[in-house]
Amino acid sequence: QVQLVESGGGLVQPGGSLRLSCAASGSPSSSYAMGWYRQVPGKQRDLVAIITSGGSTDYSDSVKGRFTISRDNVKNTVYLQMNSLKPEDTAVYYCNANRVVGPLRYNYWGQGTQVTVSS
Repeated sequence: QVQLVESGGGLVQPGGSLRLSCAASGSPSSSYAMGWYRQVPGKQRDLVAIITSGGSTDYSDSVKGRFTISRDNVKNTVYLQMNSLKPEDTAVYYCNANRVVGPLRYNYWGQGTQVTVSS
């Protein structure tokens, strides 16, 4: 069992920056792929960025070059550095931990943190 708690959301002006944090507890997160997703009302939850247990990363096209995902396995924390924010980045951001062990899949979500980009 993994518990995930996001923090760092808030209101920022277009062009600004925010850093989201996701603190994991309950099990070492180092063996999980960790991801950030976002969702706006009435739409599906979309992948923003992912980092594997080995440190490989991938991003959605809409955030490439602006967002950076990283992890600190000692602190059991995953970060999302968001630069050059745009109004269309406004959403609730969710942290996800995912691991497949044989036929079993473990998938956990945080409660979400609101990011609002507006002048």
